[in-house]
Amino acid sequence: MDEVPPSPGSAAIPALPLPALHASHGGCWLRDGAGHTRGAGKGDAIVAAADTPLLILSAPLIATRLGYPDLSGLDLLELFAFVHPARFVVPTAKGLAHALELPEPDGDDAIPLLLQQAAEALLGTCEAPDWQEREGAWSALQSLARLRWAWAPLLTARIAAPQRAERWLFSRLPEWEDAPERPQPGQVTLDPDAVTTRLAQLTGSGAEARPTQQAYAAEAAHVFGPRRREGLPHLLLAQAGTGIGKTLGYLAPASLWAQQSGGTVWVSTYTKALQRQLRRESRRAWPTTRADGSQPVVVRKGRENYLCLLNLEDALQGGFSGRAAIMAQLVARWAAYSQDGDMIGGDLPGWLGTLFRQRGIAALTDRRGECVYAGCPHYRKCFIERAARASPQADLVIANHALVMVNAARSREAAQRPTRIVFDEGHHVFEAADSTFAAALTGTETIELRRWVIGPERGSKGRRRGLAARLADLASYDEAGAKAISAARHAAEALPGDGWLQRLAEGTPFGPVEELLAAVRSTVYARDESGGQEAGYGLETEAAQLDGPFIERAGAAQAALAALRQPLIRLGVRLEALLAEPPDWLDGPGRARIEGARHSLTWRIDLLAAWEALLERLGGPADPEYVDWLAVERGDAREFDIGIHRRWLDPMKPFARVVLEPAHGVMITSATLRDGNDWDAAIAKSGANALSLAPRLSSFESPFDYAGQAEVLIVTDVPKGDVAALAGAYGRLIEASGGGALGLFTAIRRLRAVHGRIADRLARAGLPLYAQHVDPIDTGTLVDIFRDDPRASLLGTDALRDGVDVPGHSLRLVVMEQVPWPKPSILHRARRLAGGGSAYDDRIIRARLAQAFGRLIRSREDSGHFVVLSSAFPSRLLSAFPAGTPVTRLTLDEALQRVATGAFGKPVQTESNS
Repeated sequence: MDEVPPSPGSAAIPALPLPALHASHGGCWLRDGAGHTRGAGKGDAIVAAADTPLLILSAPLIATRLGYPDLSGLDLLELFAFVHPARFVVPTAKGLAHALELPEPDGDDAIPLLLQQAAEALLGTCEAPDWQEREGAWSALQSLARLRWAWAPLLTARIAAPQRAERWLFSRLPEWEDAPERPQPGQVTLDPDAVTTRLAQLTGSGAEARPTQQAYAAEAAHVFGPRRREGLPHLLLAQAGTGIGKTLGYLAPASLWAQQSGGTVWVSTYTKALQRQLRRESRRAWPTTRADGSQPVVVRKGRENYLCLLNLEDALQGGFSGRAAIMAQLVARWAAYSQDGDMIGGDLPGWLGTLFRQRGIAALTDRRGECVYAGCPHYRKCFIERAARASPQADLVIANHALVMVNAARSREAAQRPTRIVFDEGHHVFEAADSTFAAALTGTETIELRRWVIGPERGSKGRRRGLAARLADLASYDEAGAKAISAARHAAEALPGDGWLQRLAEGTPFGPVEELLAAVRSTVYARDESGGQEAGYGLETEAAQLDGPFIERAGAAQAALAALRQPLIRLGVRLEALLAEPPDWLDGPGRARIEGARHSLTWRIDLLAAWEALLERLGGPADPEYVDWLAVERGDAREFDIGIHRRWLDPMKPFARVVLEPAHGVMITSATLRDGNDWDAAIAKSGANALSLAPRLSSFESPFDYAGQAEVLIVTDVPKGDVAALAGAYGRLIEASGGGALGLFTAIRRLRAVHGRIADRLARAGLPLYAQHVDPIDTGTLVDIFRDDPRASLLGTDALRDGVDVPGHSLRLVVMEQVPWPKPSILHRARRLAGGGSAYDDRIIRARLAQAFGRLIRSREDSGHFVVLSSAFPSRLLSAFPAGTPVTRLTLDEALQRVATGAFGKPVQTESNS
C-alpha cells in the first residue's frame, strides 16, 4: 500500500521515534520510527505487533479490530493513567489530542503520528517541574519496573529519583473524623419569593428568566414544609419536560431549606450520569468545602462502588500477578489523587479496567461483604467510611434509588434515615423498588453466605475470613458467643460450596440446599416449551403445581436455613450485650468493629428469614402479594445460576412503608411520569395508594418546538425478523445522517448481527460505529466517545434508552429496531393481569418510547429524526411523543431522503400524536 506523507503542520511537534499502529474497521496503518506511515493488511499488522512493541491506543479495542486477542504493546492509555491519574480523557485519538493540546488527526492514517507525538508529550510531562501528579510516581515506577511494565524503561529515563523518600500511598490519604450528631432540622416553611430569588442566584446573572422553571421550583418547595401527620409525608409528583431545568429547579428550594433548617436533603438518581451532573450543579449552591473543612455536598453509593484499601494493599503486596498487578499499581496512583475513591462512575477512568481484559477492578472493591471494619489497618482512611460519616453532616446527599431504599430499610437510628428526598429520574423508582425488595434463593447467593460464615474454601486465594476469624477476640472472651459461632459454622456446611454448578450438572448435589437447586433445574428443563429455540438464554417456570418430592426438598432446605439463622441470632444478642457492657479490653476501634459485625449479622438474618418464608409458601396456596418462579440463568450457552425468585406484585407497598412513611417530604420527578395526561399509573407507582395519601400533582411542558425540531418516522417496509434487511436499514440510515446515530435494540444477538454486517462499510466511509456487547469498552466510556465525535454512531440496548445526555450535533438520529414490547416473563404476566391486560403493556411501551425520544432533543438548538422500524406500529402508542411532534409513516427510501436533508418536509402520511 502507498506510503502516507507527513502533514506539514504536525511535523514540527516532537514525536517519540518508536513504531506505532492504528487499526479501525476501515483499515490498518503502521508508522515506523523514521516517520514513514503506510497502510497495511491485518496480517502485516499482526506480524508487526508480534515482532516488536508498538505504540497503540486501547489494546483491547485494536485487538478486536485485528482479530488478534494476544495483542500487547505500549498502550497510550496506560501511560496517560500513570502520568495523569484521576484526569478525564476520551479514549480516542481525538480525545487524546484534545487532552494533550495536540492537533487533532484529520483521518485514520494520521493517527499513528499522533500516537508518537502523544507519547513524547506524556513522557515530557514527567520531566516538567510543574508536573502536578509527581508525588508517588517514582515509587510506583520502581514497582512497575519489577513487573516488567512496557512503559517502565522509557519512564525511568524521564523520572528522577526524589531527594527525599516518597510517602507510602496509605500514609498520604487523609483520615476521616467523627462529628457530633446533628440536631433535628428546624421546622421551616419556605417563602415563595425567597425560592425565586435563590433560583435566580443559581442560574446566574444575565440568565434568561424561565417562568416554567420558577413555577417548578415553587412546587418543589411544598415538600419541605412541616409534616402535618405522622406517617403521611408531603408527596409531590412533578412531570417536567426536557429543557425545564429540573436540577436547579429543585436545588433552589432544597438549598434554601437546608440553610434555614440545618437539615439534610437527599437527591436520588437512577443513573451515574445524572449523579455527576448533580455534583457539578450543586457547586452553584454550596462551596466545595466549608470553613471547618467539612463537605456540604456528599455523593453516596453502595459499598461495591468504592475502592477497598485493604484489597488494594493485598493486590500491591502479591495478591495480583501479571497484568493484574500492573493494573493495581495504576489504581494506586489514582487512589492518591481521587476525589472520593469511587471506582464505578467516579473519577477512575471507566476504560482503565477494560485495558486489562478482566474483572480486576471489581476485585478491588468490597463486593462480597468481606469488610472487617475497624479491624482494618486503613479503617480511618477508608473512602466508604468517609462518605458514610460525612452524609449526616451534609446539606445535600446525592445517592441512587437503591441506596436510598436500602439505607431507609437498614437504618436502626432515625437520625440516619432520609426525611426529605427528591427522586429524580422518578420513572425508575418502581424498578428500583422491585429489585430492592426482592428475594432470590440462588446458588450464587447461598455460596456467598457460606463464605461469609465459614471463610474461603481450602486452597482459595484472597484474604476473606469467616466469622470465627473476624470475631476471634469475642470467641475467646464470651463462651456463649463462641458456641454461637461454632454452631453457625457447622450449619453453614449445608449451603452450596465451590463446584456446586458442576455437581448439579452431573446429578451429584451435596447437601439439602444443593438438592433443592437440582430439583429446580430439573423442573425448569422439564417444563421448558421453547423447543431449544432459547438455547443460551435463561429459562423459567412458575413455582406452582410442584410435586411432593420437590416440596420435601424445599422443607429440608428450609430447615437447614433455619438451623443457620438461629445461631446467628444468638450471636447478634451476644454482640449487643458486649456493646452494652464492654470489657476493659474493648477499645474504640474494637467497638466499631463489633458494631459493624452486628449490622452485617442483622441483614443476613433478615435474608435468611426471607428465604425461609419463600420456601414455606411453596407447598401451600399462592400468596396474592407475591410472584414466585424457578429459574435457570444462562448466558452465552452457559449456566451461571439457578434458584427460586420472589417479587412483590406491587413493590411500592414495601417502598411506602420503608421510605415514604418515615419521611416528611418526598418529590418524585421525571420527564416521563404520566401516561399521556393520565396520572393514575404514576400515582400507583409512587406508593401513595399504600398510605391512602393523595399526592400533589404538577406538570410542566417542555419549552422546545418539537414540531420544528424533530420528526418521528415509522418505516413500514423493513420485514420483521429479516436481519439482513434490518442491518441494511441501519447502515443506510447512518450513512444518510452522516453518523450521529443512536441505535436501540431489544435483543443483544440482533445488535451483534447488525454491527457485524455494517461496521466495516461505515468505517470506510469515515463513520465510526461502536456497540455495547461488542466493543470491549464500558458503557459510560462508549457514550463519552459518541458524544465527542459527531460522525460516530452507537448501538446499544436498554441502558442507552434512558439517562444518556448527548446534546448538540453528536446525536441527531435515534433508530429503534422495533416497538419495545415487554419481555413476556412470569413476573410481567402476573403484573399485566393485575394491571389491566394490554393497557398495562401499552403504558410500558409508551414510557419506553418517550424515554428513547427524550435522548434526541436536549436543547433548543437540537434537531433530528426518531425512526422506528415497524411495519405495524399501533396508533394508540403515538401519544408517547410530545404533542405537536410530526409523525410520518413512510418507506425506508423516503425516510432516507428526510434524514439526508435534515429537514422536516411535507409528510407522506401523518397521524396525530396528541
